[in-house]
Amino acid sequence: MNSKSKAVVLFTLLVSFSLSGCLSEEALESLESENSCSAEIQIRESDGTLKILTYDIAGFSDELIAQFVNESGIEVEFIRTDDAGGILDQMMLTKSAPLADLMIGLDNTYLPTAIQNCLLMEHSVSDESFTTSSMEFYRGPLAIPFDEGDVCLNYDEDALTAANMSVPTSLWNLTEPEWNGKMTFPSPTTSSPGRAFLAATVDYFGHSPGNESGNMSSWWNAVAKNGATFTSGWSESYVNYYTGGYGEYMEGHIGGAYLTVSYCHSPGVEAYYSGNYTHSTSLVLPRASFHQVEYTGIINGAAEVSAANKFIAFLTSLEVNANMPDYNSMYSVRNGTDLPETDGYRFHADQAIVSTAITQQLIEQNMDDWLMTWQDAVQIN
Repeated sequence: MNSKSKAVVLFTLLVSFSLSGCLSEEALESLESENSCSAEIQIRESDGTLKILTYDIAGFSDELIAQFVNESGIEVEFIRTDDAGGILDQMMLTKSAPLADLMIGLDNTYLPTAIQNCLLMEHSVSDESFTTSSMEFYRGPLAIPFDEGDVCLNYDEDALTAANMSVPTSLWNLTEPEWNGKMTFPSPTTSSPGRAFLAATVDYFGHSPGNESGNMSSWWNAVAKNGATFTSGWSESYVNYYTGGYGEYMEGHIGGAYLTVSYCHSPGVEAYYSGNYTHSTSLVLPRASFHQVEYTGIINGAAEVSAANKFIAFLTSLEVNANMPDYNSMYSVRNGTDLPETDGYRFHADQAIVSTAITQQLIEQNMDDWLMTWQDAVQIN
């Protein structure tokens, strides 16, 4: 999940004491009224092919797409970016003349910007039988969730044992000498997990008691000075640098990082694809995680609106979405589903203690400032 371009982001984070936040009815009404999408949008010229803008979702296999094509008779073409930031960039750059019909992959840290900038149009797919957690942030006609999961830190248990290092009990532990050069983080300017973890640090340092108190900026500055590696996206951090994941078996693996940003259930994914073996686990510190929801929606100016609605219905159907843990290594958004028990998937998947909360009221005001603060903090002269 990477993209090297910088998204222009016009929203912020509000950290509260609740488990999760949502777009309130008042905030949604304000968003829709103050940013009415009345400007003329050039409709993409139809060529009979549904064009989908997404990141490189490996789980959307040829077999799955062939199933949709065979069932619907609709041809599909993917336009892929490296991460959610790349999706938003492409949508912003082609706002007046869209190149695609359907977006898949903006998460709840990017969706408000897409709505504010009139990048999405209404879909016609029912959102009944969806999990409460997937609908808490946004429940409206412009986007619908297709997967969810908690972003948190992952660490390599074997590496810590071999180096005689203690498991962190505080984020401040990562600023200590023993962690020098042993961390990697995806950038929040280009990576959705990176942005989600940035939100978690705002929450964490906004509510930390006693000697945990401090601000997000000083912590990020301290880990940067402690030799942390920063990458453009999740896959570069997790695959290239993290020693606890599947990257150790991949060509070009660099290693050296015992800790990275991923998902609380990532160790379960590792076990699932490795015969119930993993030496990675999650660091589930209170308020150091973020509940991420990923969405799909029809791009404003789409030519193949009917086809886009059919693909959304297909992607969110119980038959397909129940397999999201296998397809995209994320939780399904349909009620009555869970991670598989096979090969320790569910067993090794940790649960976040408390996730950050986001409310729409301040989203548009300060996120740019958070990102600039982060950039300033990690610049080491």
